Parts: sequence; structure tokens; C-alpha cells
Amino acid sequence: MFDYDVVREGDEVIVKINCESYNKVPSIEDDAVLMSKAVDALMETTGATKIVFHQKRNYEYDYSQTRLLIEVARVYSEISKRKDLLAYNAFVYDPSCARYTSSLFTEVKHIVTDVFKGDPIGGYVELRRLARDIHIMEEKPVDITAKRCYENVIKIVSIIISMMEGMLIITRAAPTLAGYKVGERDSYKKLFAATIKPDFMYTKLMSRYPLDADEIDAYKVGDTEITVFNLPDTISPLYHMVPPEFKLSEDQYNILDMARKIMAEHKPKRSEFVEPERMRQVFQNIGEDLIQELIDRHRVKMSLKEVKQLSEILVRYTVGFGLIEVLLKDEKVQDVSINSPMGEIPIFIVHGEHGDCQTNIIPTPPEAESWASKLRMISGRPLDEANPILDTELELPGARTRVAVISEPLNPNGMGFSFRRHRDKPWTLPLFIHYRMINSLAAGILSFLVDGSRTMLIAGTRSAGKSSLLGGIMTEIMRMYRIITIEDTLELPTGALRKMGYNIQPMKVASAMSKGSSEIPADEGIRTTLRLGDSSLIVGEVRSTEARALYEAMRVGALANVVAGTIHGDSPYDVFDRVVNDLGVPKTSFKATDIIVVANPIRSADGLHKWRRVTAITEVRKLWNEDPLLEGGFVDLMKYETATDQLEPSNDLMNGDSEILKSIAGKVKDWAGDWDAVWDNIQLRANLKQTLVDFAIKSKNLNLMEADFVIRANDEFHRISDRVKNEVGSLDSKRIFFDWNEWLKRSYKKMSLR
Repeated sequence: MFDYDVVREGDEVIVKINCESYNKVPSIEDDAVLMSKAVDALMETTGATKIVFHQKRNYEYDYSQTRLLIEVARVYSEISKRKDLLAYNAFVYDPSCARYTSSLFTEVKHIVTDVFKGDPIGGYVELRRLARDIHIMEEKPVDITAKRCYENVIKIVSIIISMMEGMLIITRAAPTLAGYKVGERDSYKKLFAATIKPDFMYTKLMSRYPLDADEIDAYKVGDTEITVFNLPDTISPLYHMVPPEFKLSEDQYNILDMARKIMAEHKPKRSEFVEPERMRQVFQNIGEDLIQELIDRHRVKMSLKEVKQLSEILVRYTVGFGLIEVLLKDEKVQDVSINSPMGEIPIFIVHGEHGDCQTNIIPTPPEAESWASKLRMISGRPLDEANPILDTELELPGARTRVAVISEPLNPNGMGFSFRRHRDKPWTLPLFIHYRMINSLAAGILSFLVDGSRTMLIAGTRSAGKSSLLGGIMTEIMRMYRIITIEDTLELPTGALRKMGYNIQPMKVASAMSKGSSEIPADEGIRTTLRLGDSSLIVGEVRSTEARALYEAMRVGALANVVAGTIHGDSPYDVFDRVVNDLGVPKTSFKATDIIVVANPIRSADGLHKWRRVTAITEVRKLWNEDPLLEGGFVDLMKYETATDQLEPSNDLMNGDSEILKSIAGKVKDWAGDWDAVWDNIQLRANLKQTLVDFAIKSKNLNLMEADFVIRANDEFHRISDRVKNEVGSLDSKRIFFDWNEWLKRSYKKMSLR
């Protein structure tokens, strides 16, 4: 580290300093160590015109900045060589001076040899202040020997100060010297600014594979190589990424660098982010034309594939979000955390298979500022000292994500970001069965409850899978019904469901954390839905004042179809406590909740692994007054058992003691008063879900569990049920299952022939 080479390119004499293993961004203006190393190199180099710090990117300081440090190197060298200035004998020229000036010698030598090279302004200021202090000591009534010794030191320090005063770096910093605090670097930020090459990118990437690490996984996401390592010195795995932009040839880098400088002159407006997919396609086309033009002009040979790849990278680092986009293309990445201070800490992720991982990606302050500016434009929400929190959503190629940003003064070290990746396609109940979050009986009950138009709250802790489960429940709603969704940050798969033929209307309301927003408050949004006709209502998350409006709507029966939402809480009573005591909903209104589904992470005994599981499906009964827990208001229909690692039916469910399920049955002629018929239909739905999962696994076509096919399967179930009812006069579960199973085989055969 800090070894250097002198490279001659034409008239340029470049001092190239190795910072590959340095754990900070190379920056003279921010780092005294790097400035000192640069001065050391310049003392041994004649005619230097440029300083370059090499650390995956080249941080270049041109001649106008380099000459400032050349002067520092020259002055330091001259002072060091003069024995009449920094020798002990110069300060203590007489043994009688030792008691007065030996400590001053140590202090002056420390300032010159330890401070000056890395902080020349600070060294100069310290010497000036020390000279003033010595003058005061010299003027005090002391003996003649002390006065003579102090006068000698003042003479030496004055010579050193006069040598420093002539430097440009001191002259230019003169306006900031009053009250200057040694160690602060603000003055240098006005004098130094690196040019970064390749200029299209700001993020640092530690590309070397770690030593003494065990590779535990390796795969590719498009052109990006992903390797996961277990490290010997930490329990957190390393997610190591090598994207295509780090494997470009020199010609490709140069073309990309030139293209980015041209594209950077365009400042995107908020209107361009309204349709991000269209905007990116426009910039992609412009980028391809620009790159081809530069290739032709500079007579470089590249294939059409290479041109397209370069244009994709160009868009990513102009109107896009850089390496974050590459990271979020990985479907196994669930959460991305970027902590301050930028440039010093790697990105952390939650991986679907390897849990919490650190990465080899280190974002920098300029990139953070770029992201923040784009997120302000995309969301239309503020991010400043008065509003230090920004919550929004982001559509990226191959990923939908929710973004949270915190800035100063809430975050004292700058900015922090959290990206939560949503699945590309909506979750489905068969997928949850496959990943063991629920079992088939739970899926059958949830399907029955949706068709029974019940009110449900999906509860759980953060990252428990609440929103994913809510999205899966939405795929159980028949496409003949209208759905209205209300969210402050768009997470539900409304766009995907619309493309699949759903009559769905998303509504975006003001965030509970935003101030002074022009957006409609959540409670007004819910009341608005009551004027939009008969619909299913899906509330992204019940957080604040919208809870009252939601329960008002549920109590008056204004919503004839299913009502569902998510809420934080790890038990039914936690939900009651939050809704009633925190959000101010009357206890009697809380009874409008029919079902609480609790999802929570389950951890392994060693603490290294966790899995998402639904831990309870609980009905809320109505005959209680003060405390539903003490008065039997909560009755579990299913409860998670650690021994079997799945939901098990309760005795109440097996005995048919469920007021909610009976209430649904009471409104259906075929089921009224017949628990066996109700149970038979629930089991039929469970069997259909399990059959679909088994068929998908057996046929090695997991796409059969994706939303587009699952929704078709649900539609066919309802059509077959209606046909069988008309033909035999009842919902014959065996006949329905047989006909549906035959449909499944035919549909798969058609898919295979395509």
C-alpha cells in the first residue's frame, strides 16, 4: 500500500500511488494520510505534473492542484535539510537552555515532521500560535538566560514560518485561517477536487476474492458473476459481485467515459420519471446512437452486442441507480442496507439462501447525493432538514423495490438507504406452500375466507412476509370483482395483477411520516373508496389515522367484499393493543376484524438461520366487552407447532367451533347449518392447492405455481364448481376435484406443446 510509480505519458509526469488495499476513498482533500503520502512521493520525483491514486478507479489531481503539494514537498525538504532549524542543538545551543526550550524543540519538530505534510495549513497555524505563546513567555519577567533562550527559539520558528508563508496553499487559504481548527479539512475541499476515471461510475467495488475464504455458492445474474464466501474472521458471509462494467476493455471504458460526459449535460426533470420504463428506453436508444457515433469517430471495433451492453451501463450510471440496479436484479436479494458514512462501509444485504451478508460494494457520497436527488423527483416528496425521512417506491429493470432514506439531522453521518426488493411476480398460496410458510390446509382456509368476504389483518414483525402474503391473498380474489388498494408506498403487485386481467384501482396516499405533503391523507383515501362502488379493499399497511376510517367502513358494511391489510404485531393481542390503544379505534369497532393471520420469522437454535412462517390463523369473536384475550375473544383456527414445523388445526376448528366459518356458511344455501359441507369445501380447496404444488414439482415446472397460472386455476375451480352444482345439484367435491385435475393435465400438455 502507498507504493508509487512514475509514469511518463507525453509531457505528463504522473505519480501513480497504489491505494488498492486502503480502506477509504482516496481523497487528498479529506485524508491527511494520503496528502502526506503524496508529499513523500513528490519529494522524490522531479517535474511531476499529476498525482493519481489508484483504487479500482483513478483519482486524478491535475497540475494546478499538484503544484500546491510540490511546494509543500519543497518547503518540507528545505526545512528538514537545515541543521540550524530542526536540530536539538539549535534549540538547546547552551546546556542552560534545556529546561526552557527542549520541550519547544519536541513540539516544533512534531508540527513539521508529523503534521505539516498531511495538513500544511494546520502546521502553519500551529507554528503561528506557538510563536505567539513563546513571545508571551519571553516577555514575562524571567531571568536573563531564559529570555536569551526564548529569543533564539523565536528566531528559528520565525524562519520556518516565513518559509511556509510563501506557499500558494497558505496564500489561498488565508481567508479561512482565523479560528482554524487543526485536523479539519474544509479548507482543502476548496483547493482540491479529484477527476475520477472511469467517470461513469462512483461506487467502489472490492474485486479481489478474499484470502482464506470458503466458496459456498456461485451463480450468474445476467452478465454479473455472484460468489458467496464464508469468511474466517466473521460469521457474516460475503456476497461478492463482479458486474460487466468491471470487465470492460480499455477501449470500452474510454467510449463509455466520453458518452457519459456528454449524457451528463442533460439534467432529468421530474416529468421524465413519471414513466420510468419509457424514459429508460428513450435514453437507451439515445445511448446506443451516441456510443455508435463515438465508436465510428474514434475508429474502434465493437459488435452490436457490445454496443447494447455499453448503452445499458450508460443508462444505469446516468438516469439510473448504478450498481444498486445490478444488485436488485438478483431475485435472491431481499433487502439492501446502505449505512453512513458513505465511502467507508460496504453495502449489506439479506439473501434468500444465505441470510444477512456483507458485500464487496462500497457506495460513495456523490452517489448517495445522486440517488437522493432522483428519489425526490420520482416520489415528489421532500428530503431535507425539515423532512429527514423519505419513503417511496422504485421501478427498476427486473425489480420493484421500496426505498427508505434517512438524512441529516436524523442521521448524523449523512445519508442512509434501505431498499426492500419485491418479487418480480405476485406471490401465490401454492408458492407459500412450496416454501413451507403455510401448508395446504391453511391455504384452503384462506381461500374460503376470501370467497366468504371476510375482514382480515395480516400481522407480523418487520420482514415477516406480511406484504407478500397479502399479495398472495389478492390472487385468490376472483377477477370478476373490483379491487381498490390503498398504500403510502406502492408495494402491492397491482401492476402485475392488472396485466393479468384484474379490475384493480391503486390509490397512493400521504406517508404517515411525511410533513406538509400535497398527497391525500390515508383516512380520506379510505373514505373515498366508499364512493367508488362495490369493491374489495386492500390496505397496504394500517399505520395511523386511517385505522379509524377503515373500521368505520367495516362496521357499516360499506364494503361487501373482502377487506384485508397488514399491521405490525406478533400476536392477535398485539394487534388489538395497537389498533385500540395506539391508533384509537374503539373496542367495539375492533370486533369488525374477523381474522388475524400472524406471520413471524422462525430461527434455528444456533441463531444462524431463519425462515418465514405463518404462526397462527385466529378468528376474532364478537361476544366480549373489555379484553378479548381474557374473555375468549381470540380463537385459534390453526397454530404453528415447532415439532412439525407447520400449522396444525386446533380442536375448535376440527370440532367445527368457528363462528366466522359458520357465518360464511350461513349465507350459502348449500352450507347453511352443515359443518361437514363447509369442512369438505375447505379440504377440497386445500387438495387443489397441494395437487398444483405436487404437479409443478413432479413436472419440474415451478412456473405452474406463479400467479398467472394459479389465477387461471382458481377461475377454473369456480367454473367447474358452478357446472357441477348445476349438473348434480350439489357441490360434489370428488367430481369437482376430478374435473379440475383433468383440466390441469390438459393445460400443462398445451403449455408443453407451445
